[in-house]
Amino acid sequence: MEERLFLIGFAMGAYAWLTRRWTDSGRLDGPWFARLWHSVFFALAGFSITMVVMLSMESRRFAAPEGPFSARSLLPSLCGAAVLGAWAFLRAFYDGGKAEKRRHFLNEDMEWAETVFSAVLLAAMLMYFIVQAFKIPSGSMEKTLLVGDHLFVNKFIYGLRIPFTDKRVLALRQIQRGDIVVFRFPTENRKEEHCGSPQYGKDFIKRVIGLPGDRVELREGEVFVNEGSLGREPYVQLLDPYRHPRASFATSPEQYQTLWETRKLDQKIGDGIRDNFGPVVVPPEAYLMMGDNRDRSCDGRYWGPVQKKYLKGKAWVLYWPPSRMGGIR
Repeated sequence: MEERLFLIGFAMGAYAWLTRRWTDSGRLDGPWFARLWHSVFFALAGFSITMVVMLSMESRRFAAPEGPFSARSLLPSLCGAAVLGAWAFLRAFYDGGKAEKRRHFLNEDMEWAETVFSAVLLAAMLMYFIVQAFKIPSGSMEKTLLVGDHLFVNKFIYGLRIPFTDKRVLALRQIQRGDIVVFRFPTENRKEEHCGSPQYGKDFIKRVIGLPGDRVELREGEVFVNEGSLGREPYVQLLDPYRHPRASFATSPEQYQTLWETRKLDQKIGDGIRDNFGPVVVPPEAYLMMGDNRDRSCDGRYWGPVQKKYLKGKAWVLYWPPSRMGGIR
């Protein structure tokens, strides 16, 4: 979403800059070009408004688009641009017969474009670099986080992300075991299914259990990291009194590791890896994530490690509902 807001902001900034430049040079004194340019602003506004509405409607039911725009959001936005652009042209055609009236239209357009440019660019920068709101979509993190909880995600603690890349700089600290992290699902395959549906592009929130190089194993639901038990994890909720036995699956440790890293382990074993999993070694620049609601969580046991490039930030502050407001641990 941040990339698309950046592009909308720059488009409005370019419109304002060209309007000021062409007004000073007299290029917009012609009645037909002035009317057309007025309609261009409203077309940009219609495109931007519709795009933001479509973005706000995106949810975990849908996969993310490939790149800044997708047919799902682009086509309605183009329709919005056409409708407002046509309305503005007709308005200018009937009301813009006098040069003074046309200048009023264009000055008003330029002021709005400059305002939108500043506001959208600031919002995009805040969302991209500093903080972003997130809503808990499922019960996989109960009782720590409940369905419908609203929280802020700290996006700079693990480093500022360079726009349109996966690189981060100026990290305040490294990811630690126990951090609750928001990340994009670790696949580039739009059709890849896990836990019953495609997961490409969806945002997940889980707790970091395995760090790069860690050897992680579950035995009857108990987590062992580097042969040491994590003991009774205070944040974990276990709802099912029944523990699934270890699945009988003839494979070598190397094959098991490969299946896990390539996100195919759940297809081979199914729910048998819920309580007896591994051992696996977390690859470099990657992490093993699990939900706190351990018996009801579709997490890294099923679909493998999360590479660093997919991380968005650390869960920071819960701000809604007010009764649960506070820091997140």
